[in-house]
Amino acid sequence: MTSIPRTACAPALAVGAVLLLVGSTLGLPAPWTLLGVLALLPLIAVVARWAPAPWAWAAGGLAGAAVAYWPVSLLRGAGSSSLLEVVGAGLFWALAAGGAAGAGWFLRRQADLRVRAVRDARREQQLELARDLHDFVAHDVSAIVVQAQAARFVADGDPQQAVRALERIEAAGLSALASMDRTVHALRAAGGGPTSPTPGLEALPELVERFEAGELEADAEAMAGLSREAGTTAYRVAVEALTNVRRHAHGAARVRVVVRRTAGGTELSVVNDAPPRGPRRGPLRRRVSGGTGLAGLRARVEAAGGVLSAGPREVGGWQVSAVFPHGGPCRT
Repeated sequence: MTSIPRTACAPALAVGAVLLLVGSTLGLPAPWTLLGVLALLPLIAVVARWAPAPWAWAAGGLAGAAVAYWPVSLLRGAGSSSLLEVVGAGLFWALAAGGAAGAGWFLRRQADLRVRAVRDARREQQLELARDLHDFVAHDVSAIVVQAQAARFVADGDPQQAVRALERIEAAGLSALASMDRTVHALRAAGGGPTSPTPGLEALPELVERFEAGELEADAEAMAGLSREAGTTAYRVAVEALTNVRRHAHGAARVRVVVRRTAGGTELSVVNDAPPRGPRRGPLRRRVSGGTGLAGLRARVEAAGGVLSAGPREVGGWQVSAVFPHGGPCRT
């Protein structure tokens, strides 16, 4: 219904109820008053469904009284009915009016629940997009910071190293822009526009190649065996783990990213050596992390049917490992 009929339905019901009360009181023929009752009952449902609550209560109450009074006036006019019959007839038609109002209220409640579900789904989508933007862009921005600091320290002594650092800064910046483009496409998709897929393990070689000291050992069969959801989640695990290496273990001589089949499923692990002791060249400035941390990462992995573990290694360094079942779950 448009806004005008929604506004007008309650006054229309109130006018109809008054006319029915007047007609019943004046003793109009029963067929005419019955026709008025049959017209009011669906209108009561319409008002309960669409009208603003104060108007619905007022008009609905008046209409319910008119419908209940209709048989009472007929029986009283006949003069041969007992009080019990009069009260019973009034209650019967009052229940009919209440049933019409209940049907309209039920439809109103179902509509409200649908609106709330859509609102909650959009909110969850916004949070998901925010997490994705953090996961991907924070990795590239941390790379830019590290390479910029490295370039500052080697610029005077080794200009060629500074040029290579600038090239890596450019690549990280382009990657961050691509991540933001994907987020914009996802937002457009929520409004019915085109979208682009979230990167999965097929983008892992490029990710590791941009990471200084990164090494990739990937079993192609294991990578192909993951569902789309598990693959994108595994990629997020790698992004977050490499970002944390840059933040907390800058200077680690070796960072290995491994994808392999295990007895429990397909495992992705990110292992870094311990960073050198003593002062480091180009340290990251201290910052407050805005990341989702291991708790958020674990929730993502578990939602994809996997298991996440993280902790220090006995020989030094840190390891993050996520195991996904073979052919893991796939959400549409």
